Amino acid sequence: MKLVIAIIRPEKVSEVLVALYRAEVRGMTLTPVQGHGAESEQVETYRGTRVKMELHDKVRLEIGVSDHFVEPTVKAILAAAKTGEIGDGKIFVLPVENVYRIRTGERDQEAVTPVAATASDFE
Repeated sequence: MKLVIAIIRPEKVSEVLVALYRAEVRGMTLTPVQGHGAESEQVETYRGTRVKMELHDKVRLEIGVSDHFVEPTVKAILAAAKTGEIGDGKIFVLPVENVYRIRTGERDQEAVTPVAATASDFE
């Protein structure tokens, strides 16, 4: 099991979500964040000290996946989030020791595999 963390441009979120859906990747958390990487930095003076800082709005996606879903997940994000410009973001793939689904108590592989929805779930 892996945790895929992607930091992407906010304007690419819809495209990434569609790509992940098409890749049959389900279940994720999205968080608005700020940060900077290779984007141009601005030098300012703050209380007599020169500081380089310019934070940019980004979105952080966290997706817990089974090992066989890592490659499709990464490929979907790479294809949908890319603009070719500095600031497109990063993808991190981290190992996960254990996962528990709170509702059912399922563990590990069963907990990261999507549960099939039935019509009765929506009544």
